[in-house]
Amino acid sequence: METSYASEASARPRASRIRSEAEALKIARNLAADFAGTASERDSSRCLPFKELDRLSNSGLLAITVPREFGGLQVSNAVLAEVTAILSEADSSIGQIPQNHFYILEALRTDGNEDQQCTFFMEALAGRRFANALSERGTKTVGHYNARIRRDENGYRLNGKKYYSTGVIFADWIAVFALNEKNQLTMSFVPKEAEGIAIYDDWDGFGQRTTGSGTTVFDNVFVDPSRVVPHYRGFERPSTIGSVGQIIQAAIDLGIARAAFADVVDFVRHKARPWIDSGVERASQDPLTIVRSGQLAIRLEAATALLEHAGRKVDVAQTVPSQENVVDASLAVAAAKVLTTEIAIEAADTLFELAGTSAVKAELNLDRHWRNARTHTLHDPVRWKYHAVGNYHLNGVIPPRNGSL
Repeated sequence: METSYASEASARPRASRIRSEAEALKIARNLAADFAGTASERDSSRCLPFKELDRLSNSGLLAITVPREFGGLQVSNAVLAEVTAILSEADSSIGQIPQNHFYILEALRTDGNEDQQCTFFMEALAGRRFANALSERGTKTVGHYNARIRRDENGYRLNGKKYYSTGVIFADWIAVFALNEKNQLTMSFVPKEAEGIAIYDDWDGFGQRTTGSGTTVFDNVFVDPSRVVPHYRGFERPSTIGSVGQIIQAAIDLGIARAAFADVVDFVRHKARPWIDSGVERASQDPLTIVRSGQLAIRLEAATALLEHAGRKVDVAQTVPSQENVVDASLAVAAAKVLTTEIAIEAADTLFELAGTSAVKAELNLDRHWRNARTHTLHDPVRWKYHAVGNYHLNGVIPPRNGSL
């Protein structure tokens, strides 16, 4: 079903300006505290978080990666990841929605010209939201595209059909990825209300249910030439486009893991019963439960540390984008993505292992953690992260330059 979602950006108050990384983290925690209370209900009823996204926009958090020379805070990637994890622990759908927003800003920083950067970084500072139209069905791989952008007498025309357009329903601007006449991948900024765009609220995945990841169709949509970014250039040379996108994905999984572990602790402490052979009064005193909880806590701590470590590597690569630095960042982010993927699924599964049969009651909706973890971690296969890391160390093969590394 096609749904009309006209942009209401002009009616929203201008976003606040965040002055420090500490302030960004504090704002994220305050928003998360509010979002968490209704996250389960939104998931159960598939209620899209329009009001929550407006609050997120107005808070200034969506502009924290804007470079300093354009008036932004330019937070470290470790802070960007932690902000994402905080929001994702509260509601992983809300944590995921801005992932493409920040990817787009990084691609703009890397490949946009000065006028494009000035225009769209100012839009981000004002609280405008960017969503992607990237993934397609029916292509040979996820790295192939049928969408096309062609010149006409006044500019360009865009045609194509995109699936899994995360956040497009909430967007002010859509970044559309399409091939030009030379089969080079471009990124075009198009206002959501542009003529020829149809948005379908048809995402029916069993997890991440409120990300607004529907289908977007572009039928001869006009694109101003000044809004077309040569995205392919970011992969012709060493860049941090992929590692920035991936560190945010890893942070979403870390947030899901934290949320699941918090429910493990709460349920075992207050609701679960000890096993009959344990000889203890409370489930929290069961030695096997204690050990399993300790294992999760340690792996969560390791994932958090590795994500922060990877963020520092990405900072270095952004400052000096040499091949050595970019490879170093890519490998560190790949390692973090592997560990956060595994701990998200493990924590969500262990919740039921330790909590017991009563935890499966539908009214508790605790299965949302597993559903969200299993769904989000499918974005790219971690088995290829292992391959990239191993192939580099064993054979000196540089990781491929794409948005997944």
